[in-house]
Amino acid sequence: METLLRIAIQKSGRLQEGSLDLLKESGLSFSNGKEQLKTQARNFPVEVLFLRDDDIPQYVEDKVADVGIVGENILLEKQKKNQLIRRLDFAKCRLSIAIPRAENYGGVQSLQGKNIATSYPNIVKNFLSKHNINAGIHEISGSVEIAPGIGLADAICDLVSTGGTLLSNGLKEVEVVMQSEAVIIATPQLAPEKQQILDKLLFRIEAVQKAKNNKYILLNCPNDAIDKITSVIPGMKSPTIIPLARPGWSSLHSVVDENDFWEKIDQLRGFGAEGILVVPIEKMIV
Repeated sequence: METLLRIAIQKSGRLQEGSLDLLKESGLSFSNGKEQLKTQARNFPVEVLFLRDDDIPQYVEDKVADVGIVGENILLEKQKKNQLIRRLDFAKCRLSIAIPRAENYGGVQSLQGKNIATSYPNIVKNFLSKHNINAGIHEISGSVEIAPGIGLADAICDLVSTGGTLLSNGLKEVEVVMQSEAVIIATPQLAPEKQQILDKLLFRIEAVQKAKNNKYILLNCPNDAIDKITSVIPGMKSPTIIPLARPGWSSLHSVVDENDFWEKIDQLRGFGAEGILVVPIEKMIV
């Protein structure tokens, strides 16, 4: 019988699309119907389980699933025996304290004696303890933003992406408790044959992530500017340099980090680079 690595992802919600896209970009081919609870990849020894986000850490701890993709906030809140394997750089948000817009905020100590509504009681409890604050915690499973408006709580602690939901409910963000993003978790002491499959999958995921953070750049430049340009965009090992038919000029190919892209483009133009082309990279293996 073929060994399969069982991966749990969100059945529905903000992480599902990103999780499916990542697996597909990593070369996995599978079908996932709207009501499907599990599916097996056609070309890789992986079975995908579609579960509630809150349940994934428990399923991974119980070894029903070998691996899960969850928000880091859920990992910390559930406090299960899970191993954080890799941060995935999508579904980024923050868990924040918010209060009614009309109220003044005098720093974290102003939460003393207040009532805070949240779906993350363990994280909030640890945050308050760290700051030596005694406050009441009301655990709510959903629609946390309504709590101050109906008199249930003085403040809330909830996930924030753009802040639009807080604004529409008359609240303002005053304190960031933690930053969160999608992460891969795994059961401790994974069986060797399943660890081997996971290592292969992580290799593919790393190639996808590196490609997203880098661009392939091609440019023409005077030969006397090559040393200056290669000092700015050295590439993975060194740039590729091809002589042009135009005397004294070459075509230079390299890789540039997207975060530094515009700053480096200005430098390259200052060194005399022309005909600059920037191309997306689909996969990047170093």
